[in-house]
Amino acid sequence: MTNGIRDKILTYDRLVPRYTSYPTAPHFKAIEGDGKYRQLLTSLPDGANLSLYLHVPFCSKMCWYCGCHTKITERYSPVEDYAHLMLREIDMLADVIPASHSIQNIHFGGGSPGLLRACDFEKIMDRIGSKLHIGASPDIAIEIDPRGVTEGRAAAYAASGVNRISLGVQDFDDKVLEAVNRVQPFELSQKAVTLFRAHGIHKFNFDLLYGLPHQTVENMEQTIDKALSLDPDRISLFGYAHVPWMKKHMRLIDETALPDNHARYDLFETGARKLQESGYVAIGIDHFAKKDDPMTIALRNGQLHRNFQGYTTESTDALIGIGASSIGKFADGYVQNAVAMPHYKDAILGGHFAAQKFCPLSNEDKLRGDIIERLMCDFTVDIADMCVSHGYPENYLDAELNELQRFVEDKFISITKERTLHINPLTRQLVRVVCSVFDAYMAKASDMPRHAKAI
Repeated sequence: MTNGIRDKILTYDRLVPRYTSYPTAPHFKAIEGDGKYRQLLTSLPDGANLSLYLHVPFCSKMCWYCGCHTKITERYSPVEDYAHLMLREIDMLADVIPASHSIQNIHFGGGSPGLLRACDFEKIMDRIGSKLHIGASPDIAIEIDPRGVTEGRAAAYAASGVNRISLGVQDFDDKVLEAVNRVQPFELSQKAVTLFRAHGIHKFNFDLLYGLPHQTVENMEQTIDKALSLDPDRISLFGYAHVPWMKKHMRLIDETALPDNHARYDLFETGARKLQESGYVAIGIDHFAKKDDPMTIALRNGQLHRNFQGYTTESTDALIGIGASSIGKFADGYVQNAVAMPHYKDAILGGHFAAQKFCPLSNEDKLRGDIIERLMCDFTVDIADMCVSHGYPENYLDAELNELQRFVEDKFISITKERTLHINPLTRQLVRVVCSVFDAYMAKASDMPRHAKAI
């Protein structure tokens, strides 16, 4: 793509959500008690298929780029205490979730869930298996910091049925990693992958970041080459969101070393080009997967979805969050557990669910959310058909389509007379900006600084 087109794309860059939900998390509202959450759990359809997300909000050291809910601990006792709280929460869920429901997906995120000792991880998985019904072929994944991988943990994951590792690589350039307080030589990731494969775990996702200090097109190419040498199934290439007004530790990053918007654009395009030239298929705005990967197949079949973990093949009746700050999704809304550890602990020890925020989904929310999801996943959506299927006239969103005419004039998108919207894949870095036009909360949002720019 020429610099002229790049410069034109950059003129549209603005603060927008990542759209891992709609409405987005800043619009969730505080609730009292756990009555609403219990109602959602007990209202699930018979034989519901469920996903579990377990959040472990601890790290041994703070990475200065981190935007997650986590806290630093050099001792294991807080992590062990937290594991027992999660066991209690699982027991509480088992009391209200019928055995007819089936767990299809289990994902451990953080923070650093790899901090859990092997015995505690096995206790959690054993409790899920004994108290809830796990389906025949579940997808069980865990996010791993390669700096904490041990033989015992790898063996525990394999014995507990983990079949996918999401490895926090970020970058393979030592200078870049040192600048964000994450010293992590390539050999650590290499050894971790070798160890997991030796234990029979063969599915790998690598998380890479662009927009970090001292990154250049040259070292991005080298990082991609090293990542490819380990043969992962999927690679995500996320843009680092520098939001020091929200995350104070980001102030420790030397802002003069951060790439500007033009450089960020080139970094992503360089990484994306190399991955696609190596046979990976572009998935949405920032994921890449092998041609035979389930995510690629889901994209091809129009069954790709998006949630708080990014792009997913999951299509379950509900996502249930376990742990502090975790978010669940139900047909009628989102529920978030207490973020603050004392509040989470008090609720669980008191025999109550820790649900602290709720976001109901109106019919219009569902319409706009479905449109945004299809644009984020497929880069195309039949607006008229979506409106009619949700009970609205086919011209209900014509004002939004009219607002997009400037993108049409620049040939970044096209809109047919039947109201089908197509986004040019070459301008995928603008997808979130296009989606924001359908976001009814953006116009009245007073918390725009909570979001990062699209590029």
